[in-house]
Order: sequence, then C-alpha cells, then structure tokens
Amino acid sequence: MMLNFSGKKIMITGASRGIGCAVAKAFAETGGIVAVNFKDNQKSASETLNALDGEGHVLIKADVSIPEEARRAVEESVSKLNGLDIVVNNAGIFEQHPVGSVDFDEWCLAWQKTIGVNLIGSANICYLAAQHMMQSGGGRIVNISSRGAFRGEPDSPAYGASKAGVNAFSQSLAVALAPHNIFIGVVAPGFVETDMAANILASPAGDAIRAQSPLGRVARPEEIAGAVLFLASDGAEFTTGTIIDVNGASYLRS
Repeated sequence: MMLNFSGKKIMITGASRGIGCAVAKAFAETGGIVAVNFKDNQKSASETLNALDGEGHVLIKADVSIPEEARRAVEESVSKLNGLDIVVNNAGIFEQHPVGSVDFDEWCLAWQKTIGVNLIGSANICYLAAQHMMQSGGGRIVNISSRGAFRGEPDSPAYGASKAGVNAFSQSLAVALAPHNIFIGVVAPGFVETDMAANILASPAGDAIRAQSPLGRVARPEEIAGAVLFLASDGAEFTTGTIIDVNGASYLRS
C-alpha cells in the first residue's frame, strides 16, 4: 500500500520528541500538514517543526490533561490547518510507583497524573476531534497504547491501567463512530528508543530489556510511526478497532 497523505490535516499530541516527533516527520514526508502539540518543551517542539518536510505546519501549546486546554488544542488545530483529518494521541507520561515502596500520597498523585494525561486526556481529544470530524465527513484517529496494557506494569500500575483504558475506549469509539466515517486504530509499542526510556535503557537493566525481543533490541520511533501511518491511511478502514502490537515479539498475546 502506497501511503500518501498529501494535503491531509494532522494533529499529533506530545509531538515535540520521541514517537510523536517521528510520527510528525513521517506524515510530513508523505505530504501531510501537521499541528505539533507540546506541553512546555518549546525548544524541542520548534526543532521538530523545523525538521518537517513541506510547509504549513504549526505549533500548538497545550496540556491535554486539562479539559479546556484540550479543547483549545483541537480548535486551534482546526483553525490553523483549516481542517482536521487525522489525530494521533501520543502524549503520555510514565512514572514508577511500586505499591510496596511509595506512601499513599505518592500513590494517589501518580494515579491522578497518569490517568489524567494518558487516559482522560486522550479520551477528551478523541471526543473533541470526533465532533469536528462528524461535521466534516469523517476522519482517522490513532491512539498510542503500550504492551503494558496486556502484560501489566508492576512498578507503574497506573501506566498499565491507563493504557488498558486507551485500548477499551478506542474499541468502543470504533463501533460508535464507524457510521460517521471515523475510523479508530491503536498502536501498542514495547520499549522504544526515546527520551522517556533512555535512562533505563542505559542502566544495567538495559541489556535484559533488549534481550526480551528475539531481535535483541528495542524499537526505533520510526517503526512505531510506520504502524500509525498504516492505520491512518486510506484503504485501512476495515482495520478500525484494531490494536497493532509493535514490540518485536517481546510480548505475545493470544
């Protein structure tokens, strides 16, 4: 399948670095016009913007965990891009909070923050984007999940739970929005070479993490981007509701 996003208007949350940056570059390379959302890393977001092929790309500063900022992010994207065809929910956080070693206040805060960004933020962006897409004739939404949604995250249970929630609401929306010509896909990576994973991959645990895959490595951000672009492409409509694992066979589910 030849991927061509020429003229497509695309909003990507958390696009200043890592997976989001790679997705933005991949869409731009195929003709897409991208709104690069970021929370507070203006420098990285500007670097991503400047690295994109083509013209018309814009920056959107917003914290998607705050409902009114999520609303503004979608509205600004629609306004600045003159439309919105594709949304990629990539913004996310990962914090360790082992049940046996954090106090209750730390535990509560970790859950509040993680669910707020990873689950509620993504759900709100989906809702807001869908309102526009239902009026404009349809669109594509791709949500970034994690293998942790399936295998569990013992040191970061809120993260695993938030991503399981992303899977569930994505599949619910796939059914609800298909009559409106809006198609929903999910990409569930394992470890990826990003800033978020850099410390643990550079630690003594890094070799064991790489050995989880028979390929002996972790994913590159560009590999995640490839799956995102497939789900967002014309011709992939019948994959709506699909969750694509991109983890190098490090975790296999039935």
